Amino acid sequence: MAGALMDPTRAPLAFGRRAVPQLFEQLQQPETGTRLRALASLCDLIHDPDRLYQTVKGGFLERLVVLLKDEDPSVRARTCELLHLLTAHSAGRQALLSSSLLPPLSQLLGDSSSSCRRNVHRVLNRLALLPAEALLTLVPKLMLKLRDDEDEEEEEEEEVQVLLLSTLSCCSRLDALPALASDGVSLLGHKLSHRSPNIRREAAAAMMALSIPEDGKRQVCKEAVLPVLVGLLQDEDIEVQANAAGVIMYTVIITTGKQQCLDLDVVPVLLLLVSKETEEEEEEDLERRRRRRKALILYSLRTLTSLAEAPDGRRLLLEQLPLLLRRSEATEEDQDIRRAAQTAVRVVTWTP
Repeated sequence: MAGALMDPTRAPLAFGRRAVPQLFEQLQQPETGTRLRALASLCDLIHDPDRLYQTVKGGFLERLVVLLKDEDPSVRARTCELLHLLTAHSAGRQALLSSSLLPPLSQLLGDSSSSCRRNVHRVLNRLALLPAEALLTLVPKLMLKLRDDEDEEEEEEEEVQVLLLSTLSCCSRLDALPALASDGVSLLGHKLSHRSPNIRREAAAAMMALSIPEDGKRQVCKEAVLPVLVGLLQDEDIEVQANAAGVIMYTVIITTGKQQCLDLDVVPVLLLLVSKETEEEEEEDLERRRRRRKALILYSLRTLTSLAEAPDGRRLLLEQLPLLLRRSEATEEDQDIRRAAQTAVRVVTWTP
């Protein structure tokens, strides 16, 4: 009777704290079915924080290296799923970053199994939640994957592309130089026009991280990305708008960026964003949209402030000074936005 109730896709469990060591012993068995059942049971157990800590503190992670190189794609995919579940917790992320699994894991970015590839991207994206310098060594490989996607007629599924771009964004906020050295601005520029708003959003977020260093600003100007970004200021997605405005804000710090944006007639677009009234929004998304709208207005005001440093920009903004004054004087205005508007007014009205 007991045997009839057992799940044939799971391995039998030992009692108590013996369960995890026993399952890792079964992972070393030659039969593929035995390894898959042990992995399935481990994936179930790892939801328990005590079993997770036992796994990471007991030195069991290193035993997974050989499974990442297993001949069976199902074993590789299940192993990556287990790592994904482990990285749901900070202890798991720290343990994985300290282990020797990162190099063999990164080799699976081009695995024949779509499930395996997807789980690898999920793992790397969770690892990127930490300031993980170890991931910076993978940036050239991630950029190469982005290039491969551009060269293929069939695009990777949207989730994988979003995860890849999100991971690159996190890594580039830590250090933008590896991505800049890997043709990051050009590759991300192609994703800014993608039909998916999720991909446009993550591509613009990654581009914003790349535009912070001076070399990134120059590359944004050189690769003719600004016309696309100015177009995204009118995107239907508020987060795409905000991220695009962030890239422009950083880029107009340099003279070439100012001139290109003025040539693109960006001032009226930015003024429209600054003056736009808050729309009625659904309650469940209200707080998030408020944050993104605030970011969009702040980025737009700071961009206008930088453009006012150029004679042509100051002349255009002097004609629209009442609009900026309203933002700077409104007592009910958000304090950060009010201060940004006041700074813009001071720069626009400054006389030598």
